Amino acid sequence: MRKTILITGASSGFGAMAARELARAGHQVFASMRDLAAHDGKPAAEMEQLARDEGLALIPIALDVTSQPSADDAIARILADAGRLDVVIHNAGHMTFGPTEAFTPEQLARVYDVNVLGTQRVNRAALPHLRANGQALMLWVGSSSTRGGTPPFLAPYFAAKAGMDALAQSYALELARFGIETTILVPGAFTKGTMHFEHATPPEDEERANAYWSGPYAGVEKQALKGLAALEPADADVQSVARAIREIVDMPHGKRPFRVHVDPSSDGSEIVNAVADRMRAQLLERIGLADLLHPAR
Repeated sequence: MRKTILITGASSGFGAMAARELARAGHQVFASMRDLAAHDGKPAAEMEQLARDEGLALIPIALDVTSQPSADDAIARILADAGRLDVVIHNAGHMTFGPTEAFTPEQLARVYDVNVLGTQRVNRAALPHLRANGQALMLWVGSSSTRGGTPPFLAPYFAAKAGMDALAQSYALELARFGIETTILVPGAFTKGTMHFEHATPPEDEERANAYWSGPYAGVEKQALKGLAALEPADADVQSVARAIREIVDMPHGKRPFRVHVDPSSDGSEIVNAVADRMRAQLLERIGLADLLHPAR
């Protein structure tokens, strides 16, 4: 069944790949990005050209997740153009890399603003419509870092992703009786094909960062990145994340798994999440709210 889908952070990486994958599967996809004119307008122009060439319902749309008015305007436009919204995919996020101490508190706040508060702004804009219609899907693109092995120098990003995962778990329970289903997709550390690491924000406090880079941690950053890359199998395919998103969207309502891992490096997050999610389900059963584990209709 054709669905109307909003995906945030679709100018590059997982978001852009998933937007194309979903549109080619026959869905109407609103691929949002902070600024349609960014990067000389190339990401938006490429999507528009692809839509013309292949006859796809792939529409670039402006949505700055750090602005509530922008989120409100984007949802209003989708509803005006499509008349409905069936799926929200929370994908927007930004990576950091460097010694944690060298990031200013303001930098951490900005990372949290994009990766966590951005989802809240989009939800507040979209949920009145989704709750009224039911039969909707909230799909969160998380990270294996929240419960897998965590290398150094990525703390602001890891902390924000952990916050988003916790928010998603609570939302899942609070939306189930409205018929809204939740899936958390957990990609591993793909070091090739997304530019995440290349575009990671460094710490602003260079003096403190240099105390690490030129001190006892000299070279550790290169070892960490080299080690992560070495964990990836040679046949690791970053497009597998986009395919997983499409497969989740295409599953029958009420039959989607709560969590899906796509982690060629097998960093252990799938094992830890399985235990944590089982404990979560058992607690809901013990307090008489097991029905919240699945959408009501």
